[in-house]
Amino acid sequence: MKKLSWANKFVFSINIVVAVLLILGYISPYIPVKSFPRISIYSLITPILIIINILFMLYWGLKFKRQFLLSFLILLLGYPKVSSLYKFSGKEEVVGNGALKVMTYNVRVFDVYKWIGGDTEVFDQIKSLIKEENPSILCFQEFYFTKEDKFEEFPYRYVNYKTKETGQAIYSKFPIVNKGSLDFPNSGNNAIFADIVRDNDTVRIYNVHLQSFHIDPQSEELSQENSTRLASRMGAVFSKQQVQTDIFVKHFSESPYKTITCGDLNNNQYSAIYDQIRGDNIDTFEEQGTGTGKTFYFKYFPLRIDFIFTDPSIEVISHKNRYEKLSDHYPVIAQLQL
Repeated sequence: MKKLSWANKFVFSINIVVAVLLILGYISPYIPVKSFPRISIYSLITPILIIINILFMLYWGLKFKRQFLLSFLILLLGYPKVSSLYKFSGKEEVVGNGALKVMTYNVRVFDVYKWIGGDTEVFDQIKSLIKEENPSILCFQEFYFTKEDKFEEFPYRYVNYKTKETGQAIYSKFPIVNKGSLDFPNSGNNAIFADIVRDNDTVRIYNVHLQSFHIDPQSEELSQENSTRLASRMGAVFSKQQVQTDIFVKHFSESPYKTITCGDLNNNQYSAIYDQIRGDNIDTFEEQGTGTGKTFYFKYFPLRIDFIFTDPSIEVISHKNRYEKLSDHYPVIAQLQL
């Protein structure tokens, strides 16, 4: 520090603070959500902290200052988390290999309330996108009741409504031999499952939608003035997500079949919720994704909160994200080899 100018000493002081915050981001998934719900907020800002530490590392590196080691070592310590922020290689599509194609999509009730607007009906565009992708298994979150009979290309379906109009849906081109709902208490969110038979294999498909924050990133006032209220509200949501996750994990642990878990976790890959829902399974983006894999429209930084997880014995052939703005979420598609 002695050889640094006063300006660089100030920069390095900020660097230290951001490095310590990133360490907190690393350890936050291991701190019980029920005891300290607000600590989970660190999981949401971990991507920003990673990017800032990368910038600090480059700043000191270009100046040939050994201070670059601080952010470098912190980033190296959390390399698996850092590498999940951006993938440089992967397969988006493989044709003709007999794989099971799975798609998950939070459709935000097909824009029936005209949040997106436009001249073309959003539902028709979503249906065209699904027809183009032609998945074998299709999971919807925030499904709208008037659309239940509109996907005639899927002969089998299970739809469960948590409100009079909205719920979860699983559509399949293969027979559904068993199905059920996990019935999250005191919530419009839920998880459902369907046991699907393909040839001689039975696979359990979970469709999970954890508690929402109900924050519109385009209009919510994220000012210092309401930060305490917002943090309290987010802490309450994290606590509710933990209750829902516990229900899911217990049910999942009793599955007699290989599993594929789809859905909107309303939490990112740096959270305790993600670790628990994923368990020992494979994140298809981690295996074959490219880029940031963002799944939620947020103009400030990429959020990946929608996932497909597979049993370790199921090979991930490809992973793809579509970025048509037909909802506040983007669809996630993966090809799997049973």
